[in-house]
Order: sequence, then C-alpha cells, then structure tokens
Amino acid sequence: MMGGRAEHPELWEFLEARHPGEVLSGTVAAIEPFGVFVALDDGPDHPVFPGVGFVSYPELSWRRFAAATEVVRVGQCVSGELLVFDTTNLEARLSLRALQPDPFQAFAEHTAVGQELRGRVTLLTSIGAFVEVADGVEGLVREPAGERRAGAGTTVVVTGIDRERRRLTLAWRCRPGPG
Repeated sequence: MMGGRAEHPELWEFLEARHPGEVLSGTVAAIEPFGVFVALDDGPDHPVFPGVGFVSYPELSWRRFAAATEVVRVGQCVSGELLVFDTTNLEARLSLRALQPDPFQAFAEHTAVGQELRGRVTLLTSIGAFVEVADGVEGLVREPAGERRAGAGTTVVVTGIDRERRRLTLAWRCRPGPG
C-alpha cells in the first residue's frame, strides 16, 4: 500500500476530486509488461510510479495487439476516461478505448446470423481459430482448422452475435461436394 492521506496529501486531494467518466490527458511515461503509466497534464507527480495515470492492456484499444507499442509509445500525448481511483496504488485507472468507437457494435449493426463473410485467420488455438472479418472484429470458429494456417484468407458463416459480451461465433463455410 502506498500510504495514507498524510503521506501524500496533494496526490490524494487531486485523485479524490476526479470522477469516473472524466477525461484526463497526459503523456505516456512508461510501458511495462503489466500496463502503461501516464504522467497526467494537470496532476501531481507520483511518489513511486512514473505517472499517476495507469492504463491496463485491455483498456488500450478495442483491437487485438501483440505489444503495447503497437498502440502507444513513450512520449505520446493521450487522453483516457477515468475508470476508478485506485486507492491502493494511488493512481487514476484510465481507459483509452472508452474514447474510441467500438468496431464490434458497428459491425453487429450490419451483420446477421447466416451471413457469409470473407476473413483472415489470425490465431489458431486449442479451442478453435480466430478469424478477423472486419477491421478490429474477430470471431471464433470452434471447429478444427484443417489445412488452414494463421494469415490465410478464408470464408466463414456467422453463427452467433453477442453484442453485450462482444462475441462473434463463426463456422467454416462448407464446401459443396461433387455433384
């Protein structure tokens, strides 16, 4: 635990005055394996961390990425929505993706179960294959991938759309047999 109000009164005062949903801006101060620290424009310095703002990896972007450097870089100015004041670490937990349109919702608006889509296999796992069917939108095919490889183009059929959980289920398009 970082300490109480008496140890860091300016930091406590700043963070307690913030409200969830508020937009805070700052500069990316450090990228770590567990998240990104942001030095807030209007906030005090943090006594331990490189910034008072903190963004976990899932809150960086709606899109899949392998490394945080695909989304942000040290020295970059960013804005994020305040999720919560983390009283244990004395930091403002931020979401960059909250300020971006969700590509899944736009996709789901114009897609129906049974629809055929072209896509690209992005990841093969033990539970199935992930196929990107639109920019920032992937679905899961829970069937053996057969000869398909990551990076390969393919055609799939939409079998389910869960807008609330942002999940798209797909099936490989069946190839017609000989006539």
